[in-house]
Amino acid sequence: MRGTELPPARTVCTRRLCLPQLVHAAAALHPDAIALVGANGGLFNYGDLDRASSRLAGYLHALGVGPEVPVAICLDRSFDFVIAALAVWKAGGAYLPLDPAWPADQRQAVIDESQAPVLITRSAWTSRARYVVDIDLDAPSIGREPAFAPVAVKREYLACVLYSSGSTGRPRGVEVTHGNLLNLVFWHRRAFSVTAADRASHLAGIAIDAAVWELWPYLSAGAAIVIPPESVRTTSPLLRDWLTAQSITIGFVPAALAEPLISSRWARSTALRYLLTGADTLHRYPAAGLPFRLVNHYGPTECTVVSTSGEIAAEPDATLPPIGVAVANTQIHVLDDDRRPVKAGQIGEMYISGAGVARGYRNQAELTAERFLENPFNVSSARMYRTGDLGRVLPDGRVAFCGRSGEQARIRGHHVQPDEIVRVLDRHPGIVSSAVVARGQGSYARLVAYVVPANGSDLTAAVLRDFLARQLPAYMVPSAFVRLTELPLNSSGRLDRAALPDPSKENCFAGSSLASPVRPVERQVAAMLQDLRRKESAGTDAAFGLLDRDSKVAAQLILRVKERFAVDLSLRDLFEARTVADLAAEIERRNLSQLESMTEEETGRLFSLDASSAR
Repeated sequence: MRGTELPPARTVCTRRLCLPQLVHAAAALHPDAIALVGANGGLFNYGDLDRASSRLAGYLHALGVGPEVPVAICLDRSFDFVIAALAVWKAGGAYLPLDPAWPADQRQAVIDESQAPVLITRSAWTSRARYVVDIDLDAPSIGREPAFAPVAVKREYLACVLYSSGSTGRPRGVEVTHGNLLNLVFWHRRAFSVTAADRASHLAGIAIDAAVWELWPYLSAGAAIVIPPESVRTTSPLLRDWLTAQSITIGFVPAALAEPLISSRWARSTALRYLLTGADTLHRYPAAGLPFRLVNHYGPTECTVVSTSGEIAAEPDATLPPIGVAVANTQIHVLDDDRRPVKAGQIGEMYISGAGVARGYRNQAELTAERFLENPFNVSSARMYRTGDLGRVLPDGRVAFCGRSGEQARIRGHHVQPDEIVRVLDRHPGIVSSAVVARGQGSYARLVAYVVPANGSDLTAAVLRDFLARQLPAYMVPSAFVRLTELPLNSSGRLDRAALPDPSKENCFAGSSLASPVRPVERQVAAMLQDLRRKESAGTDAAFGLLDRDSKVAAQLILRVKERFAVDLSLRDLFEARTVADLAAEIERRNLSQLESMTEEETGRLFSLDASSAR
């Protein structure tokens, strides 16, 4: 289903204009068209958006806002935020979004770091910014401002500064130019045939780079932006119904929320043409027969939100869904540790060059020099960005995302990418969604799986372990399985790994690693493992992989088993028996075999020795 064709390029879309002029041109062409639809159903047309942002632009310009001046905006997802961002652009400045959900100290740290002289907010928060524009208290003064002619901005001017929350270490503010944004906007409008007839959703957190992607391709084309109520934006069933009821034609949903959506049933009459996803690793392929196309994306903020894009077909593959091919005017380089291209199909670190590569980090020259490097591969793009992400190029030219280099876990001497385990777990029909993380360090590192079971499923740790063991090597099978009613998501809809609970007897599946050993041999083997690990008690599902193939520790365990049970084990026996229960069963099997081969005299002598040792 397609909307009407875009207006002629000379009337709305010209490369000589930047985004504030493009939105202004769209408003001049369709002043009565709906620009914004609020969470409560309120409407705001293009003429109103143009006038309101022009008045605020004049007010900001009088405060000294102009080219290269960052203006912080701390407002909820609302009409006011869009008006404020557009006003900053019309005044010639660059907007810097602050998430109201961040602690006040973090927001202030970003303002201090960026040296933003102006803050636009509401009276609920005060700041040390030089000028604070309160959109409630200052509304009368802003409303008296005359029409303001937008400042002519150039492609090389700063358009926005996008910060992390700064929860760990020093905040990083990425400086994105108007030229960077124009490449994203024009590519997006072509790729998804955006027209004035489209209705796009706005779900992402204000300070997340995806919010930039959700707004400006559509507002520059005269389309409508629809804002969901807070109660539905992070709940998949409610979100599906809302997308349908609001006749959304193109919507972005973070991967953690998209996965349940692409597994559920949709009305054939839905207006949705494209469901766009990204922000996290996508683990599922879409169900057959969905009435829309699923498109997976990848891109760091440092490369203006989107660097690769690709449609995901309903035919599942044995690997994670790929992240597509490079978007317009962008190149992906997969390099080894010496920054040389790897061979086709091999994994390397991804570097990105092209029109989307941002200017660098604000006021952090050393970090900019470390991550934004000279590009030796393409003279048309002077710099490339080192992502820290791993990838490989598939035979068809698409890129496979292979995780963050720092997120790989080392389990029993093997490098493990937890997302690969999630990919397999999510194939189980009794699982709605899952996550896998590595907990512990060194020899004590272990994998923990978090599973949201489907209603009525009778999953146990044994069922999940056996399901994975049929498709993955033993070292990739988690040692604990935690039951959750839903995966924890942050305010942007991404998986909140920090909120995943530690395994406990209360939250683990039946038969999990924390289940208490029952049989005598199980209890004794568990005690040996606990003593060798010098950590918490070991349950029946505790994995011997926690020994990390440490030959010295393994030899001690083999010696103790021989002393106590008169059973000779090899290293292979030890690591093939993945759990306490497995090893106990193998010891019992061998003891029984030994008894069956003994004479009556040998058996009587053995029981006499056991009785003596017991006394």
